[in-house]
Amino acid sequence: MELHIENVSKQYRKAVWGLRDFTLRLAPGVLGLLGPNGAGKSTLMRMVATITRPSSGAIYWNGLDIAAQPDTLRRVLGYLPQDFGVYPNLNAVEFLTYLAAVKGLPPKQARQRIEELLHLVNLTEAAYRPIGAFSGGMRQRVGIAQALLNDPHLLIVDEPTVGLDPEERVRFRNLIADLSGQRLVLLSTHIVSDVEATATSIALINRGRLLHHALPEDLLQAVEGRVWGWIVPSDALTTLKAQHLIANTTRRADGVLARIVSETAPDPAATPLPPTLEDAYLHFIAHRRETA
Repeated sequence: MELHIENVSKQYRKAVWGLRDFTLRLAPGVLGLLGPNGAGKSTLMRMVATITRPSSGAIYWNGLDIAAQPDTLRRVLGYLPQDFGVYPNLNAVEFLTYLAAVKGLPPKQARQRIEELLHLVNLTEAAYRPIGAFSGGMRQRVGIAQALLNDPHLLIVDEPTVGLDPEERVRFRNLIADLSGQRLVLLSTHIVSDVEATATSIALINRGRLLHHALPEDLLQAVEGRVWGWIVPSDALTTLKAQHLIANTTRRADGVLARIVSETAPDPAATPLPPTLEDAYLHFIAHRRETA
């Protein structure tokens, strides 16, 4: 099982590019896509899902060009887009039954699969309530269920934890981890902790280009010795932010603890800290801006 994205570009208008010269080769596991808004993550996912075509380059699923033979991928594809929509007058069972029929699942198999998935996403008790009465998080869970209806080999999920409460997010992370063994999962999110908990590899994207593709531990290694903690007075924080790349701040009784990503210590009083994926993400995005 292999997904090969080869020199793919997507041009919307003369000077507007969604992706540029994007190349990636993936095997089973969870790929976490990280990048700022407008980086090209959703554009990439729509092309892999055969919804839109590249302006140039090609995408191959097990050696077959999906632009020429899209059905070979669509039969084994599960997709949860960022703007997932529902039919509000249908209940969850009716909605999933309809989508199961669209995907070609036999009725008996569909009923069993829907029952399993509603239990999996914790919607059994709400199965016969109109989806229009669901909260945003509940609708998102219906979206996750529909993406899994056909037991996909390739699962694409775009911002899947939007609207989920902390308990539901943990449930989703565990689900993705359980699914990743013999499948390929593309997970796009702006929540670094979701990627940190589930991804077997990470692709950093900015301005339509692939900045880095590596194992999580390799990304962490890349910023080892470049993360610092420095306690400063509250009134010095604005100046500090203008001078350094700040990952986050924590208020304390003795001032503000600033987490700084820097090649060298920002001050003799700063102490080294173990890096996180968020530190690595900020480091590579900032480096790209400096060299652009």
